[in-house]
Amino acid sequence: MSQLHQIALTFVKNIGHTLGKIMVSHLGSAEAVFNARPYQLLNIPGIGEKTIREFNFDEALKKAAAELKFIEKNNIEVLFYTDARYPKRLKNCFDAPILLYSKGNTGLNARKIVSIVGTRNATGYGRQLCEELIAELQQYDDVLVVSGLAHGIDVIAHKECIKNNVTTIGVFGHGLDRIYPVANKSTADKMLENGGWLTEYPSGTIPGRENFPERNRIVAGMADATIVIEASVKGGALITAEIANSYNRDVFAFPGRVGDVYSEGCNFLIRNNKAALLTCAADLAYSLGWEKPDDVKPAEQFLLPLDLSPDERTIFDVIQQHNAPLAIDDLTLKTNMPMSQLAMNLLNMEMQGFIRSLPGKMYRVS
Repeated sequence: MSQLHQIALTFVKNIGHTLGKIMVSHLGSAEAVFNARPYQLLNIPGIGEKTIREFNFDEALKKAAAELKFIEKNNIEVLFYTDARYPKRLKNCFDAPILLYSKGNTGLNARKIVSIVGTRNATGYGRQLCEELIAELQQYDDVLVVSGLAHGIDVIAHKECIKNNVTTIGVFGHGLDRIYPVANKSTADKMLENGGWLTEYPSGTIPGRENFPERNRIVAGMADATIVIEASVKGGALITAEIANSYNRDVFAFPGRVGDVYSEGCNFLIRNNKAALLTCAADLAYSLGWEKPDDVKPAEQFLLPLDLSPDERTIFDVIQQHNAPLAIDDLTLKTNMPMSQLAMNLLNMEMQGFIRSLPGKMYRVS
């Protein structure tokens, strides 16, 4: 019965994702929300008598029962936000959906997740960048690529994932009873073999324009990083990048020629420090601290660098002994070195390949 009530909670008037989570937190479960007395509901912040009068619990349960039949018939999974299978990165976002519908053959908590977004009017340059990026991502273990199955960069990314056997998820702005745009249905069907579909919307939800900006927060929130391949200054790709920045997630963008309409958005992000410049998958892997299987060397093969200055040797020893990435603030304390001097040495060591910088001004031995 709990799944019925979880679905029904999304059909109740005046209960959005945030308030729904607060109610479940206070009362213990979705089922408890439907069984609660008015005085119990009034004790929950954000709920008043007027709100309670407008609750349509009976109608919501009927809609949920119909939706339950649909998902059972079509092998769709329901992921409530308390479920272990719910995307854990997305769960940490304040406006994450309380419930998701999923179909396919993949988990949503891979060790490496990136979102790829871009213009619907992809040029040959954008297509080439996308093809090369996905081909290179194949080298890394447990990578999941998320996009929105729209025309242009989105569907190119999905197709290249299928071609290169990289797991890929399409996030929809409508219910799982349809594919939009219809022209991408064959790609969507192939994605179910090594990936799948994801949405917060129940069956019968049409692809209304207002749904796609909401959809974009899932695309951004699910991933460690969002990659913008081609984008104009106005469009969904830049909205997704802004959302990713608001979640304190990494954003990367491929630069383009000055004057190219569909590189303006990427160049804008880079110029305004809203995205790091990306030229290939190796840049991404380096920034995120990924390693390919053949990058891991046995301990006995490790050689100490010989051409370090005394200051650089001190820094290197501190980072190596820590056995984990070390923040620059901790380094300045442990080395007793002024920040300006430390930063100069770190840059020199990184350029020589002795250390690696990670997001958040963290450093580790290469």
